[in-house]
Amino acid sequence: MDRLIRKVSVAVLSWNGRHHLETCLAALAAQHDPGVAWEVLVLDNGSTDGTAAWMRERRERNPRVRLVESPVNLGFCAGNNRLAAAADGDAVAFLNNDTRPEPGWLGSLVEALASAPHDVAAVSGKIVDWSGERLDFGRGVMTFDGHAFQLDFRRPLAAARLPGAGEELPFACGGNMLIRRDSFLAAGGFDESYFAYLEDVDLGWRLWSGGERIVFAPGAVVHHRSSATSDLLGLYNRGFLFERNAYLTAYKNYEPGLWERIMPAVILTLTSRTQALLESNPGAEMLRVDPYAGHIANTGGNGPAPIEIPPATTWEGFKIRWRGYGPREFLRRGLRKMGAVSSASPEIPRIVDERTVAQFRALHWLVGRLDAAAKARAAVQQRRKRPDREIFERFPLYLVPTYPGDQALFASPGFEAWLPKDLPLVKARLEEIMEMG
Repeated sequence: MDRLIRKVSVAVLSWNGRHHLETCLAALAAQHDPGVAWEVLVLDNGSTDGTAAWMRERRERNPRVRLVESPVNLGFCAGNNRLAAAADGDAVAFLNNDTRPEPGWLGSLVEALASAPHDVAAVSGKIVDWSGERLDFGRGVMTFDGHAFQLDFRRPLAAARLPGAGEELPFACGGNMLIRRDSFLAAGGFDESYFAYLEDVDLGWRLWSGGERIVFAPGAVVHHRSSATSDLLGLYNRGFLFERNAYLTAYKNYEPGLWERIMPAVILTLTSRTQALLESNPGAEMLRVDPYAGHIANTGGNGPAPIEIPPATTWEGFKIRWRGYGPREFLRRGLRKMGAVSSASPEIPRIVDERTVAQFRALHWLVGRLDAAAKARAAVQQRRKRPDREIFERFPLYLVPTYPGDQALFASPGFEAWLPKDLPLVKARLEEIMEMG
């Protein structure tokens, strides 16, 4: 296979980010000679801020830049796949539009990939904050259930754990990476069902299982306005993407045999998080009621015959109902009979919390697309050349309490019993992974 890099295509996706492009394209124009021919492709991803017209007006000033247009927002994954398909380069450099690459950025990526062994499909650069004082991305870690973290995110650079030049990574960051175009296409590109988030984690796992590798290029530095573009999606919409895409990443990529053993813990975690989020909704206390744990369901007798419960107006009837309903439910029922509360009180649980809505949307999406997910899993496993055991020996999976309820769940012996004993796991607290606050 010819692995020579003759030309590089820089792919920049922009959705209502014209103000970001002004800085990003200027920084690209100031790049040092990378030693190969190169071009810049910008996809105006259904913007309404006049990005396409603005770029056409400046076409003569940026002869290296090619504009690709979409009338609608294709998402990060499909948009970048479209740019990769249109690219002329042997390698594609994916760059976020809300970044400012340093002058030696592209040259460092090209040098790192061109000098790497032939089985290296991609190199990942370093991302720092806008001032260059704190880390955004150097190395990522995967969790057992398909989520991932940017290790030492927001930590001062002097305190961050950064990989060395050529050090292996489980995945490259989709906002600063150079990948061989043939490897990207052969692996299936970014999974377009993801829309955005964790698509680079999924791609990295597919590259590794397909027999290729990813390494770090510390000289390829970009400054990033963290979350500047993703904030446009909305916090709770992102929650939907995180949960859905994490499950897809785990389902598609765990090899046969291991998936069946880790699946119970993955599903239990997703279920536990959904249950914990339900606690934020009106009437959630009713979901904790066990109708067979008291006299509500007439389970207080010793025999099969129904028990005659005395009227509530008697002392015996009062005690039975107090024990069966519990103080809160007993009081609520009494107030309702007196008309102090309406029949539409929190007796019936209602989902109004946006985080909970996002969680159920993720579940709804996953259940509704089982066949497509199974087909995607089959395609990933068909091209597998490296077992997960070898991947996880290099990159152990993490167990990090992150969502409401995780701390108690992960500390439970019952949960631990569901984890495969031979699966390398690193247990860590969230504050050990990233800077909090």
